[in-house]
Amino acid sequence: QVQLVESGGGLVQAGGSLRVSCAASGSFSSINAMGWYRQAPGNQRELVAAITSGGSGNYVNSVKGRFTISRDNAKNTLYLQMNSLKPEDTAVYYCNADVTQYTGSYRYTSRYWGQGTQVTVSS
Repeated sequence: QVQLVESGGGLVQAGGSLRVSCAASGSFSSINAMGWYRQAPGNQRELVAAITSGGSGNYVNSVKGRFTISRDNAKNTLYLQMNSLKPEDTAVYYCNADVTQYTGSYRYTSRYWGQGTQVTVSS
């Protein structure tokens, strides 16, 4: 099994910054793409940013220029640096990871999710 544990959420004033982290642990061969999603009350979960195993990131338009996704492959950890935060960024932030695992010689890929961390931006 694979566990993803987010941390770093909290309350911040508009214009402030936060960095959330997501640490992966468990039994796996490699972590491929990873991503950050968010879900505000009454809204669907939306992709915020994603990053390939090689470090290439992409972002939803609403966060471009303000958020930066990164990863430390040696630590199996994903980060999201959030600057110039706005009240509309308030949501529960979830990380996910596409993980390659083996059962004997059988290779397969599964997607795992973290439990979420609350980010609240006050106006």
